[in-house]
Amino acid sequence: MSDVNSRMQAASQFLDIADAQIKKSLVWIKQQCLGGKGVSGEKLDGHQMASFDLAWCAAEATTARFAVAYARKAVAASDTSGDAICLEEQMTLVFCAEALQNIRNRFSARPQSFGLGEEDIALLDANALTRFCRAQLDAGNLEALGRQVIAMDGASGAYLLGEDALMMQESFRKLATHVVMPLAEEIHRKDKIIPKEILVPLTEMGCFGLSIPERYGGIQSDDHEDTIGAAGSLITRPEILSRALQKGGTEAQRQKWLPQVAMGHPLCAIAVTEPDTGSDVAAIRLKATKCEGGWHLDGVKTWCTMAGKAGLLLVLARSNPDRAAAHKGLSMFLVEKDSYEGHDFEFRQPQGGVLTGRAISTIGYRGMHSYELFFDHIFVPDENLVGGPEGEGKGFYSTMAGFAGGRIQTAARAIGVMQAAFERAVLYATDRKVFGKAIGEYQLTLVKLARMATLLTVSRQFTYAVGRLMDQGEGQMEASMVKLFTCRTAEWLTREALQIHGGMGYAEETAVSRFFVDARVLSIFEGAEETLALKVIARSLIDSV
Repeated sequence: MSDVNSRMQAASQFLDIADAQIKKSLVWIKQQCLGGKGVSGEKLDGHQMASFDLAWCAAEATTARFAVAYARKAVAASDTSGDAICLEEQMTLVFCAEALQNIRNRFSARPQSFGLGEEDIALLDANALTRFCRAQLDAGNLEALGRQVIAMDGASGAYLLGEDALMMQESFRKLATHVVMPLAEEIHRKDKIIPKEILVPLTEMGCFGLSIPERYGGIQSDDHEDTIGAAGSLITRPEILSRALQKGGTEAQRQKWLPQVAMGHPLCAIAVTEPDTGSDVAAIRLKATKCEGGWHLDGVKTWCTMAGKAGLLLVLARSNPDRAAAHKGLSMFLVEKDSYEGHDFEFRQPQGGVLTGRAISTIGYRGMHSYELFFDHIFVPDENLVGGPEGEGKGFYSTMAGFAGGRIQTAARAIGVMQAAFERAVLYATDRKVFGKAIGEYQLTLVKLARMATLLTVSRQFTYAVGRLMDQGEGQMEASMVKLFTCRTAEWLTREALQIHGGMGYAEETAVSRFFVDARVLSIFEGAEETLALKVIARSLIDSV
């Protein structure tokens, strides 16, 4: 165990060096951007490239920290002792080396953009740190790790979950294997809506109530949260809505809607994004105009997933016409509508309002359909203003409460896609033969599989760790980091899985082609990568130093 501690301690010390440079750069950029009221957003925009890179440096360093903690736990739970090195520790050391190398490369390419000097870069070029990175990233070391992965039939590290979580994991795997997978290709290729064969068992498993406390008909404990239990694209919309209601809704609204949402009746959708605002939530224009007994909504929303089939929309609108009010002029509304199966719909209210929707054609992530919505004088009763009269102008904050959960769920989705792609890649690499032997016997393939297993494992454990933080009321920053890191990682991993399949990987009949196009959107929705890095992660890090 002493050798394990020594190796982990060395990795931690090297991460300390990287963290020091990250902090120094954050302090320098903050000094350059100070204005009359703290950090000037306009000045900070002049450092976007450095801010983006710093968000990535911080995300990778944080991932590495959680990976080290994971490796220590995995070693303690195993029979490994002395000089022996277990799979989890080996992958952690490889990832730490890769993270340190990435951080060094970003800083050394343009140190002046980060306010760093040659002496700072020299710390990242120290002999001990350089030897560590070279040893872990050596082709022979990665090849050996790849062989270990294949020998263990694609094992990617111990999960280290409790019994309840493991039972839930097994239930989801059975559902995915026996129900979802046989239908997935047809749903994708024919762009069908998710059928009842999937929705019914999800409802029976309580999936729509994972984020809803037991007192409101969900399966979340009343006295503590369990964020790890909540994951999946269909579950994200109820997650955001339920958290928004728990944050800013009235007790009457919670009593009315949360039990229904927990049962999947109605299904719900979130209408926040607009064509000209993207991730800039504070710039929303859809108008909410006060009228007798309620409000009228007029305007356009886009990328509203599941809006056709949903019977309830959570809509963020501008209730204060003064644009200078920015995010403080936004309110959130619950819009009830009929459910529709098709790619287009038109919903007419008795009061005369009309809501029309058009599904947007996409290259992947099909089955749920994302809509552009046109609100024409849609009436919403006063009782459906989230938070009641006290909730007017507070919709932005309720939205943010829901989005944090949405981000960790997106990370979980990325891991699910990665896991599926990785399993297919390992299987194909052992079965497919070229030039007289299985492609999994070649060094390049082995290195690919080693890195895929490593990135999958650290992404999963980062997500678990953030879930535990959120259960304690913390982890908002880490939720953004894990979304940033895992979604980009999913793009790379699914690309490599497709590449291992060669020409067959490009065929629609092969599942990895679907995984590849599905993964591409993950870095865009629930907070686009650039906005997340610049406006959330970097800005928060700079404000906090």
